[in-house]
Amino acid sequence: MVNELNDTRDLRLVVLDMAGTTVADGGLVERAFAVAAGELGVEPGSADHAAKLDHVRATMGESKISVFRHLFGEESLARRANAAFEKAYGELVDDGHVAPVAGAREAIEELQGGGRTVVLTTGFARVTQDAILDALGWRDLVPLTLCPADAGGRGRPYPGMVLEAFLRTGAAEGVRQIAVVGDTSYDMLSGVRAGAGLVAGVLTGAHGDEALRAAGAGHVLGSVAELPALIGEFASGAGR
Repeated sequence: MVNELNDTRDLRLVVLDMAGTTVADGGLVERAFAVAAGELGVEPGSADHAAKLDHVRATMGESKISVFRHLFGEESLARRANAAFEKAYGELVDDGHVAPVAGAREAIEELQGGGRTVVLTTGFARVTQDAILDALGWRDLVPLTLCPADAGGRGRPYPGMVLEAFLRTGAAEGVRQIAVVGDTSYDMLSGVRAGAGLVAGVLTGAHGDEALRAAGAGHVLGSVAELPALIGEFASGAGR
């Protein structure tokens, strides 16, 4: 007999990505990367710069320090680049270059109003995550926000942040009651690896339908604004 508490129709915990999923940042990652690359002497317009930028685009959603470790190898260089990146991104956020994805706040409030717990996650450092939350006035929007440091330093595509949300909130009886939603392949992989009952992509950020589905998305939405309806379908059994 199936235990209804662990049924995917009963999605109790919703883990949402920030930039590209609930937050529109207008390509600030690439702008901040240009600053970080310049800090380490990477010549703008060079083949090296182009190759590194391609890697940044391909790994959207991954912990940024992990990206810089791959790009620059030596830990001290990676940390220099990451610090420059976070500083540049934070300054752009402070200058008003971020906004909620249309309907994102309303979707979060609708999900929480229906008794579900929503957690916001990011590949950025805590200081940058907090700057975004402050800029949007979202500090009190959800009960928990997580960054890679909260999951032992391993961000996406590892499942740590999803599982940390599961453990800290106690909102779900099992991982099949978790929904994971994001705009990148790495978001999808983290959800799949965590065993989430629903893994969904959105088309408001870095990656398209094909990449999201290849990484494990069971559903691809136009935006997070469509998520309450999808979860409602699951609750009724129609979305399974």
